[in-house]
Parts: sequence; structure tokens; C-alpha cells
Amino acid sequence: MTTFVVLASRPCTKWLRAARTRRYSSGVTSQAEHSARRGRLFVIAAPSGAGKTSLVNALLARRPGLQLSISHTTRKARETEQHGREYYFVTPAAFQQSIGLGDFLEHAQVFGNHYGTAREPVERELTAGHDVVLEIDWQGARQVRAALPAAITVFILPPNRAALETRLRARRTDSDDVIARRLSQAVGDMSHAREFDFVVVNDDFDRAVGELEMIVDGRGQALTADRPAIDQLLRAME
Repeated sequence: MTTFVVLASRPCTKWLRAARTRRYSSGVTSQAEHSARRGRLFVIAAPSGAGKTSLVNALLARRPGLQLSISHTTRKARETEQHGREYYFVTPAAFQQSIGLGDFLEHAQVFGNHYGTAREPVERELTAGHDVVLEIDWQGARQVRAALPAAITVFILPPNRAALETRLRARRTDSDDVIARRLSQAVGDMSHAREFDFVVVNDDFDRAVGELEMIVDGRGQALTADRPAIDQLLRAME
């Protein structure tokens, strides 16, 4: 079965989250039912440095049926990145033109650069019954939830602020000033974790990947964003 993944969400009440969870739990289908259903949209978001991209790549490796939606961005490509693989790298003018045409399902400005998800490819895959994964930030996730309320949203948290800083420095792609700015913004980003359906804490990589698999399989009820452990973790990182 082909699955297409997208990665954010708007605030919701407990009863609305419970209703979504009931729909989510019944979302796993047999191969025979697959062609008759609309695909599920998984939105995965995280603060910079939480390990989101590595987790998503590992999830895709374990579940080759999942297809990742590739976002557009105006930032420059890093040396290890390729156009059409990590992102579609476009000019600011081209990005603004796409906004004006309504081409984006979601878009946001992050650290001075624009990011967006094209609407048509996502809708095409969902209509064909394919599950889609989006890897975006919380702002984009909120827009996706507004446009597609059935989206299943997941937020990735680091185990603590020290781990977040260590991961950012390990990239060796940013200056100290940029790292400090990313750490500052990460605190604000993490304050939106409760808006999501599920939260995965990336304290053990293999376990975190396994928890993402549980969510995809419809077995993530113990990973909801409103569990007490998440409140405690967020308070500790404020």
C-alpha cells in the first residue's frame, strides 16, 4: 500500500481531539479496501534540531509504501542537498507567484526563508487513496488542519534543551548567532505541541521511530499530546 506523508495543526478541544482519534483508529484498512478510501494525511512538525528529518527518513525506510511530500523553499540548498529530493529550491519571486495563484496548501516564513507545500500533488495522492506525509513547521501544520481537518498531526520533542543545542551544533552548518536564534525560537515552537494530536519524544531514536510506526498503524492512543508527561516536559523546557 502506498502512503504519502505530510508534517502541523490548529488548537483543538479535548472532545474534538477524541473525535479525530476515533477516526484515526479506524483508518487502517485492508488492501481490498484501500482503493475505495481517501488517503490519510500525516503532518509531522518539530522545533529545529529535534531530529524530525532523521526520524521521518527512518520511518520511510521501514515503511517504503509511505511517500514524502517535498516542500518548496526560498532558502539556498546546502552542499548535501539536491533540488527535488530534500526541497524544491525556488526564487522568492517564484514563491510569491505561487502564493498569488493559490498553489500552496500551506506556507510560512521561518528564519527569513519561505517554505510551502504544493496543494495539487497532495490532493491528487489523497484522492487516489494514498497516505501522505508532510514534514513542516507548526505554522504550516495549523494551516493544513484548517484546510484538511482530518489530517493526523504529530509533534516531535527533544528530551531536553541541552540535547536540542547539542544536535544543532552537531550539524556544523550554522554560526553561533544562528544557533542561538534557533534555540530561542525552538522554545516558542514547542509551546504549540499541545495543538497536535500526538507527541513523540526523541530521547531514544529507535523507540521514537517505533512510536511513529504505531501512529501510522493506528496504535498511537498512548502517545496523545494531552498526556501528563508532555506537560511536565514542556514546563521543564520553558
